Amino acid sequence: MKVLGIVGSPRKNGNTQILVNSILEGARQAGAETEMVRLADLKIRECDGCHSCWKGRPCVKDDDMNGIYDKIAASDVIVFGTPVYWFGPTGLMKLFLDRFVYFNCPENQAMVQGKKAILAVPFEDTDLETARPLVDMFRKSMDYLKMDLVDVLLVPGVTRKGEIKNRKEDLEKGFVIGTCFSR
Repeated sequence: MKVLGIVGSPRKNGNTQILVNSILEGARQAGAETEMVRLADLKIRECDGCHSCWKGRPCVKDDDMNGIYDKIAASDVIVFGTPVYWFGPTGLMKLFLDRFVYFNCPENQAMVQGKKAILAVPFEDTDLETARPLVDMFRKSMDYLKMDLVDVLLVPGVTRKGEIKNRKEDLEKGFVIGTCFSR
């Protein structure tokens, strides 16, 4: 079992990365192979709708996303981690998701169909409704790609960098989610 964690926060070692790591740690403890990718460390350009990938050709963008496609294809589970920015994901995560259009063509669809996905969302507001548009966007995106969004972990009320470390119960929930994915 391979679990790929995608951190969409620009903040290194922040709440999102800590939360995604708790899920990955649970998966490691259960025997899964894990890897974390920080989108802030990469150069990912916007999709411009050229549809080259829809024709079965590689993406024409010469950036780091081309190296991530293979990691996505090789994984069994993808953990998407993003804080809420203006009722949606960060710009980093949105650019990443936009490039999933690559998996739209018949030649590439099988690379993601049936994969499990987890959404991990720490955010400042204490109202869970604040995260609803983000969660809905992920649900619709995963449904469209025929991926299975198996869990959503919302952690409201975290603002300062690393503050989530004080939320032991939420980190334990993440760990338990991760333990569901073993070899």
